[in-house]
Amino acid sequence: MAKRPRKKKSQERNRTQPTPPLPFLDEEFLTSTDARPLRILAEYLEPAARFKAEGVQDTIVFFGSARIKPRDEAERDLVAAQAARHGIASARQRLRMSRYYDDARELARRLTEWSKGLSDDKRFIICTGGGPGIMEAANRGAADAKGLNIGLNIALPFEQSCNGYSTRSLTFQFHYFFMRKFWFAYFAKAMVFMPGGLGTMDEMMEVLTLCQTLKLKQRMPMVLYGTDFWRGVLDFNALVKAGTISREDLDLVHRTDNVDEAFDFITSELKAHALARPGGTLEHWHNLVDEPVSDPGPTQR
Repeated sequence: MAKRPRKKKSQERNRTQPTPPLPFLDEEFLTSTDARPLRILAEYLEPAARFKAEGVQDTIVFFGSARIKPRDEAERDLVAAQAARHGIASARQRLRMSRYYDDARELARRLTEWSKGLSDDKRFIICTGGGPGIMEAANRGAADAKGLNIGLNIALPFEQSCNGYSTRSLTFQFHYFFMRKFWFAYFAKAMVFMPGGLGTMDEMMEVLTLCQTLKLKQRMPMVLYGTDFWRGVLDFNALVKAGTISREDLDLVHRTDNVDEAFDFITSELKAHALARPGGTLEHWHNLVDEPVSDPGPTQR
């Protein structure tokens, strides 16, 4: 029997394939549709690890428009618009709205100073969406008081760059809105809704629903700051009149135009209902399945 010719070593070397990357280091796989569960899990586990390292258990969350500027910038914009004789009305409106930037900054500063005076100086940390406008104002106010503060930034094609005032170790970048919303709600012990747009109203309605349906187990003081603004934007009384919400649901929010009143309301509520109960407030899953659910019957399905 004739012997099979042996392959040359050079040919054998040419058949050697490059070592593939480890799956958890393979960027092509990690950004694929198949890896979506891993990306979602990463946006839970990575923030959780950092919050634990910094001792974060309770937050005061500020929401509001990314487009509201501090007064000094709004004044410069108005001067420029007047010089150009263009966009003067818009510049004047931005100047009027700038009061909310300054109020958010002052309220966040005072709340941070109050929190730092507690026995545990890491309680009730200011948390924002990490971007410009009202978010910047609240992070800036907390930084003025030399306090830790959180920026839950999200990758967007416009408006949402990190503002530079949030604590570096507590500044995050999210891809998924729903994971960012989870972290807004989980540690929250109070929320402040300054004037804002669709994003602010989206967050507000979601949290109001969590409170109304008792998914949030602790009392959540919520401030609607800017009575004229919110009166023109939301008419909750119309929902009561239509019978789609209860009159008691109106008590879920506290309306004010005053930093002192907002500060007094939030701190009194936290002292009464949150000081003794640090940590997350969302309902635990086992509490939802321990009690049997009755069959609603065919007519209610």
